Amino acid sequence: MPLHRLDISQLRNLSNVRFQPSPQVNLISGANGSGKTSVLEAIHLLSLGRSFRSHKHKTYIQKETSECVIFALLEQAETPIGMSQPPQPIGLKRQLDGSLEARVSGQKIQSLIELTQALPVQLINPDAFRLLEGSPKIRRQFLDWGVFHHATGFINAWRGWQKALKQRNSLLRRGKISDSLLLAFDHELIRLGSEVNQYRHDYLDRLIPVFKQVLLSLNAELEVNLQLYQGWDAQKSLAQALDASRPRDIESGYSNTGPQRADLRVKTPHGDALDALSRGQQKLVVSALKIAQGKLLIESGRSIVFLVDDLPAELDKEHRDKLCQLLEALDSQIFITSVGPEIMDYNWSETTDVRHFAMKAGELSHYPSDALQES
Repeated sequence: MPLHRLDISQLRNLSNVRFQPSPQVNLISGANGSGKTSVLEAIHLLSLGRSFRSHKHKTYIQKETSECVIFALLEQAETPIGMSQPPQPIGLKRQLDGSLEARVSGQKIQSLIELTQALPVQLINPDAFRLLEGSPKIRRQFLDWGVFHHATGFINAWRGWQKALKQRNSLLRRGKISDSLLLAFDHELIRLGSEVNQYRHDYLDRLIPVFKQVLLSLNAELEVNLQLYQGWDAQKSLAQALDASRPRDIESGYSNTGPQRADLRVKTPHGDALDALSRGQQKLVVSALKIAQGKLLIESGRSIVFLVDDLPAELDKEHRDKLCQLLEALDSQIFITSVGPEIMDYNWSETTDVRHFAMKAGELSHYPSDALQES
């Protein structure tokens, strides 16, 4: 479901931006602080309900205003008999007091999951290194995003497991509880936690060969492997691991073992990718991970929007071209930003709908045709 129209109001320096993007490639250039990254931020907000630039909503709501509003029309696939469908409206309003209201097809949603289902996005930006250098939670979120979009039963298992985990931890915090009482709470935790773990393993088995294929296209010299640490000894069942950890859990007041401890480990023959690779190589690895996830989603019959912020950062022209070539081959909607004309120098296919936009002081316009010729 590519974006057919995008309206952004009162988000940072974007007071009132409305434009019709290409269903394929959109290139946005402008000076630092002009607002080009805020366009990508708006799309990210519309998909996940949160910004990739700040956890504080007050930082992206325009000063001296009480709310920001993002609205889009999503193109829908044709019906099985070849009939076109009207665009699907999707919108989000975040208010200064923190309240959030979102609608899909005119109906107020009950969960942000409905936004993510309607508009899947993948972000590649200068902070993408956080996937490698950040906490295991960031890598779990990356993995679970893919599992969520591929396994319909995952979200219910994950929610149920999270509820059981919170109940168990609440009981542990009370102190002085018996093993038998804790064991009574563990049955559901084990059942649902084992389901979550199996979903993650199954998805990673599908992701690994696609990731290796994409990384090979970006850099044939890089050898990187993905491993899932499931949160406990792989030679034991979750029931066995919890049984062994129960005395420690009672003493510490929280659960030390389980899927909440899982981590996606990114390894090279010389150690962790974070330690063994240069910044440019790390960006290629993260880009390959994001593209591989998108590729899997596309192969399942879904659409996805790629957001690439500051394309030249850490990448030379050769690798920028390879990245653009991979994205173009996916035939997905892409938004790419850059300060300078670097995003203009890739030779896009004549059959690809490429639209160039210039951002200046919060105003978005089509890039001047004479400037395109000069670049």
